[in-house]
Amino acid sequence: MSNYPVYGRIEGHMVMIGFGSIGKGTLPLIQRHFDYDADKFSVIDPNPDSKEFLLEQGITHHQVALTPDNYRQVLGDLFPDGKGFCVNLSVDTSSLDLMKFCREIGVLYIDTVVEPWAGFYFDTTDNADRTNYALRQAVRDEKTNNPNGVTAVSCCGANPGMVSWFVKEGLMILSRDLGRNDPVPTTREGWGKLMQNLGVKGVHIAERDTQARELPRPRDVFVNTWSVEGFIAEGFQPAELGWGTHETWMPEGANTYDKGCQAAIWLDRPGAATRVHTWCPTPGPQFGFLVTHNEAISIADYFTVGDPAAPDFRPTCHYAYHPCDDAVLSLHEMFGSGEQQKTHEILDVDEIVEGVDELGVLLYGHDKNAMWYGSRLSNEETKALAPYQNATGLQVTSAVLAGMVWALENPEAGIVETDEMDHARCLEVQKPYLGPVEAHYTDWTPLQDRWEHFPENLDESDPWQFRNVLAT
Repeated sequence: MSNYPVYGRIEGHMVMIGFGSIGKGTLPLIQRHFDYDADKFSVIDPNPDSKEFLLEQGITHHQVALTPDNYRQVLGDLFPDGKGFCVNLSVDTSSLDLMKFCREIGVLYIDTVVEPWAGFYFDTTDNADRTNYALRQAVRDEKTNNPNGVTAVSCCGANPGMVSWFVKEGLMILSRDLGRNDPVPTTREGWGKLMQNLGVKGVHIAERDTQARELPRPRDVFVNTWSVEGFIAEGFQPAELGWGTHETWMPEGANTYDKGCQAAIWLDRPGAATRVHTWCPTPGPQFGFLVTHNEAISIADYFTVGDPAAPDFRPTCHYAYHPCDDAVLSLHEMFGSGEQQKTHEILDVDEIVEGVDELGVLLYGHDKNAMWYGSRLSNEETKALAPYQNATGLQVTSAVLAGMVWALENPEAGIVETDEMDHARCLEVQKPYLGPVEAHYTDWTPLQDRWEHFPENLDESDPWQFRNVLAT
């Protein structure tokens, strides 16, 4: 990439909240692809280490942590004319509160997750309240109560975000390869019917991160390729998954909902301590962690056909995440000791010596068994594409870019999730930053590669029952 397309002009002020690894990686994409007034760009981040770098970029740094008591004043001062764009890439700030205020004053908004205020993940005693289902439902309720107005894009990173666009693109590829050649649906109902008619029973958000450095991981250090705080927080939330109509068995400790979309269940155990069987192109069969993510619920909800309380069709959907090996070891150490490591480290693009982040969607249960469709981006490719980030980061930041473009082109869409956006347009913007984006078919099922010495209680009548996917 050398001649970067400029997708539009951001009028008014632009404010980025948070300047961690994702914020730093998003900055050059904003600088490349948008026209804006440089003197109206500012960053809110409590970390003083960002100040010098931002000054070199000509960006004002506001060293303050947003709280329930100050966010309206701080943001109000930074958007004095009531127009602009708020890019929220922070932790410990309420996505819903920030979104509502931005829409109130007429400012476009985007985030990568439904984040609560600091303390929520660990101070709340009721596990049902700590679920992503509850966090997402609060945003959906706000959408119902205030359906129109300024666009606010909710949960637009790699996942949640990009993977919802992959599901739609993957369905079109599957339709073609099955000889159906269905037209691209134009409604939510049409997409649900397409998935149902193609015979897709469910979706794994199947990821394998093989990025590694030469030095071994030090003890008492949590190492990851993206926000350690974010990963620990979601890993300690209950495991959650969208619950499909083909399922005949409910796992122990499962809980359902009697309000909202009713598209998901949660398990009374942390997601980062819950393993599932899944498949990615490079490793083939692998274990993943059933870490809760917004897309597990939103995809199952979006593709539901019929009454949500008694649907004709709904896919099972969940994250199946194998992070980089250093992160796996860090998790083992943390859960084994019962304490979080005090030192956190994100693998820097320049210290990584090998590996890719292979992130896609495994559409399963149809006549061709299973198809993985996604990005196989390497760290080396990332270096050539954009600065300040590894492959994991670029899959997120390029989705933020795509979401910002869509919001500028659709400024009065109200609150939207990525499932509700034009996937083709978003992938058109994002794909130049994703490395190889490929479809791979496999004959693997969760019934394969089991240890015959230790019989399990499996359902051999349907390989794609969650009963077979969950690792015992």
